[in-house]
Amino acid sequence: MSGSASNLRERKPNGAANGAAANGASTNGNGNADSTVAVNMPTIYGQAMDKKLDTHESYEFGGPAGVTAMMIGFPLMMYYLWICLWYYDGAMVHPTSVDDIVPFLQRMWAHCLDGAYPTAFAWGTYLGLGAIQLFFAWVMPGVYQNGLPVPSLGYKTLVYKCNALYSWYATLVLAGVLHYTGIYRLPWIIENYGSIMTVAIASGVTVSAVIDILARTCHYGGAPLRMSGVAVYDHFMGVSLNPRLGPVDLKMFAEVRVPWVLLFLISLSGVVKQYETLGYVTYNMCHMLLATGLYMNACAKGEQMIPQTWDMFHEKFGWMLIFWNMAGVPFTYCYPTIYMTRSDPATYEFPLWGNVLMLVTLLTSYYIFDTSMSQKSAFKMQQQGEYKPRKAFPQLPWAAVTNPKFIQTKHGNKLLIDGWWQYARKVNYTADFIQAFTWSATAGFNTPITMFYSVFFFAVLTHRCGRDFEKCARKYGDDWVEYCKIVKWRFIPGIY
Repeated sequence: MSGSASNLRERKPNGAANGAAANGASTNGNGNADSTVAVNMPTIYGQAMDKKLDTHESYEFGGPAGVTAMMIGFPLMMYYLWICLWYYDGAMVHPTSVDDIVPFLQRMWAHCLDGAYPTAFAWGTYLGLGAIQLFFAWVMPGVYQNGLPVPSLGYKTLVYKCNALYSWYATLVLAGVLHYTGIYRLPWIIENYGSIMTVAIASGVTVSAVIDILARTCHYGGAPLRMSGVAVYDHFMGVSLNPRLGPVDLKMFAEVRVPWVLLFLISLSGVVKQYETLGYVTYNMCHMLLATGLYMNACAKGEQMIPQTWDMFHEKFGWMLIFWNMAGVPFTYCYPTIYMTRSDPATYEFPLWGNVLMLVTLLTSYYIFDTSMSQKSAFKMQQQGEYKPRKAFPQLPWAAVTNPKFIQTKHGNKLLIDGWWQYARKVNYTADFIQAFTWSATAGFNTPITMFYSVFFFAVLTHRCGRDFEKCARKYGDDWVEYCKIVKWRFIPGIY
């Protein structure tokens, strides 16, 4: 395989000419990395392609009409699915006749007032957790990691403070202390789920509006980028790329600290609630706790690799990222937990062989997900001369590829064709989806609502895959064609 293209290369050890020392990386008087670091420029061809990619040329997500529908529809969908789970045991309720439409809407509204009113407790819970996480992100020790060169910044790299691991452990300790002292008992999260969800929705909408206004008026996070000129569309996609609050990159904070910490705490709340109600905890509930814990821990232990990802490097900080991270992820991916806390375990428990199959599937897919993501990010950092392995738990074999094979592109970048990435172009997506399916399956198959995460995630991943491949084809040209000949499969080797 390695000999099929003339531009295929192997990286030589210690050959990073554009590493931190070579590109002018420095530290300030406090020992912290500077906010930007200059790096070697891509080729003239690469700069031209990057300029095109940073110019609005076409609409995504159905354009202004599509994004408007999503900004209205997603919050309404979240309320509807919550009502179905909370009040109707997962049944997809609907008007029984034309005459029942108005009474149906009145019943829905009554449910919202009953179980989703934004109480002072809900505001304190959500904003309190956010404040704690922001405080941890600001003060906890960590490592400093340069991101990828940003074309709109003249190919400088932003420096990210990565301390999610200490923040994660501190959160676990704090949650335990608050629960056992009775100051804040964990079951209260599940018991007030609807109210906290309303606060999360309101917060997501508000933060996205504030960031949008500041980006347009003060260029907060950088000058407006890839603007279409249609306000609603640009609000959805975002205006600026890199808003920050002190040492905290808000985009990375929103992606890691808010959604996955809260999702894990919801799972933990479900475990404690079930134990207090039944006197024991089902495997299914434990599986959900393990799955969300593994995911959050993976984000924390590998946070220094997140700056190398597409979301950090390219996606703007708009409604899409803000709302979904602040409200969508924690309050929709947890539907199996909500169902299990309110339903008879006999409706969803599996026999022993089913539990074993679920566990093996989760751990196998997690291993592929974790190591494939690590391989790709390590490769990118190796090219910058900045790969610094950390010993955060757990350390998995094959997390980085020694002397990886790659395609050298005319753009100046390198395309990895080694490790897991020699088998499929989005092997991490495949593993991530399988994990998601086991999450959904924990609640059995009694209602389609508990399958929301895996179905929605499948749609997101396939759409994201199409977006990525389209951009790569424009960015790399013939080199992308050559890459696709070598790595033939998108998701599953030998199948698709």
